[in-house]
Amino acid sequence: MKFKTTLLLFLGLLSIPLCAQVMEYQTVTVIESIIPNGIGRSRMISTEAERDYKEFTSERSEEDNSRNKADRGDIRVKNFEETKLLNFFNLGGIRFQNIAANDAVVTSKINAMAEEGWELAFVNSGVESYGGKDDENGIYVTRYIFKRPKQE
Repeated sequence: MKFKTTLLLFLGLLSIPLCAQVMEYQTVTVIESIIPNGIGRSRMISTEAERDYKEFTSERSEEDNSRNKADRGDIRVKNFEETKLLNFFNLGGIRFQNIAANDAVVTSKINAMAEEGWELAFVNSGVESYGGKDDENGIYVTRYIFKRPKQE
């Protein structure tokens, strides 16, 4: 019994990291059009550009309630990777072949990032659509958040 307790304690100590691993994150956003008749645009977007959120952040308080004066032009990224995807709908209605094609392209990106040492950490998705009478607007957005140990 004493050996078993010692072994469990030793194995538990092995699982404790000796130093905190600093991680870096990368976001890939997939926007798929759900506009009928195939007139929407669908894309997969990723960037290697870096932005420091602190440069565009202000703190408000009761004493200082001034608005954020960050220049939107400084926030924009003009160099990014844009991968064309197919729309969910065409003139004939929903296109399951398009969905399968998009899945293949997104899976290819996920596999390529895995080969670069990225691990898929989170997936978040949502739909934006008014949904009212004769609504012809809508997008399906999925964000894939990847992580890996920070490269030095």
